[in-house]
Amino acid sequence: MRDNLLIIGAGQYGMIAKEIAEELGYEKIDFLDGKSDKAIGTPDDVDKFESDVIVAIGNAEVRGRMLEKIDKSRVVSLISPHAYVSPSAVVSTGCVVEPMAVVHTGANVGIGCFISAGAVVNHDCVLEDCCHIDCNSSVMKASTVPAGTKVESNMSWTGEVETGEEVKQIEVHDDNWYAMASGK
Repeated sequence: MRDNLLIIGAGQYGMIAKEIAEELGYEKIDFLDGKSDKAIGTPDDVDKFESDVIVAIGNAEVRGRMLEKIDKSRVVSLISPHAYVSPSAVVSTGCVVEPMAVVHTGANVGIGCFISAGAVVNHDCVLEDCCHIDCNSSVMKASTVPAGTKVESNMSWTGEVETGEEVKQIEVHDDNWYAMASGK
């Protein structure tokens, strides 16, 4: 059993984090969110509580700024017991790894990343800080995903786009797949 968890963000990401935290045995789970009736305070109140903390905010830039403000020793990762994380993979603090996600051999997941249900981070990949690999997406072997990038549902990351962009379309040319970014 774990003690208390504060989830910063009471929206969709917060609800996902809550369910994983329950599976992991947290005894008391509360939210900090300035826009929710479910919350016991705002994110600015984080230092008033003695709890583990996870930032469950979808916007990568906001998530990153929030993580910078919190004492690093309090920030945890939530990895669903129904996910597979290779023993040789590294998942940094502040990450959420959802059920049926896979983080393969030698992968390195940066701070504050979300890996959604059914997503695959293949062997020897690097996810820089605050990336989001959405449902049923994959990061192809030995790829690097720049900080703040979101790979939308059902996409395959194969190469480089600018930091912080969302991958929403894949094009095929000469039997090669290319990620098409939508911009920030």
